[in-house]
Amino acid sequence: MKYLFILNDAAYGTERSYNALRLAMNLQKQEPESEVCVLLMDDAVICAKAGQKTPNGCYNLERMLKAVGRKGEVLPCDTCMDARAMTQDEATGAPAVAPWTSSPSARGQPTRCSSSEGRPPDHAYGLRSVPVGQH
Repeated sequence: MKYLFILNDAAYGTERSYNALRLAMNLQKQEPESEVCVLLMDDAVICAKAGQKTPNGCYNLERMLKAVGRKGEVLPCDTCMDARAMTQDEATGAPAVAPWTSSPSARGQPTRCSSSEGRPPDHAYGLRSVPVGQH
């Protein structure tokens, strides 16, 4: 079975990201053949920030993402990282842009800022593949 988790909340503002990662880790443990993908959108891209220092006894989302990434995939949104001035070097692991997850402009395709309805086009959101389990 394939599972997709879409996280939107900030790293430590609420426990939504923490609970989603707990569920993803438990699914990987109880269903080893399952495919788990975690998509980090909006403020959740900060969950992938490297070098998080949390007090003893508290959860650490960086470590949790690494655990999920060992058996699954973690994809921070490229556009969301840019909006938060976060670079690939600041993300957990050794980030690499996978060709199918990069923005259209990175693939040499023209992009538009908005569609005729005034909203961003579907292709405006690029995803960055971060191999967090290989760090």
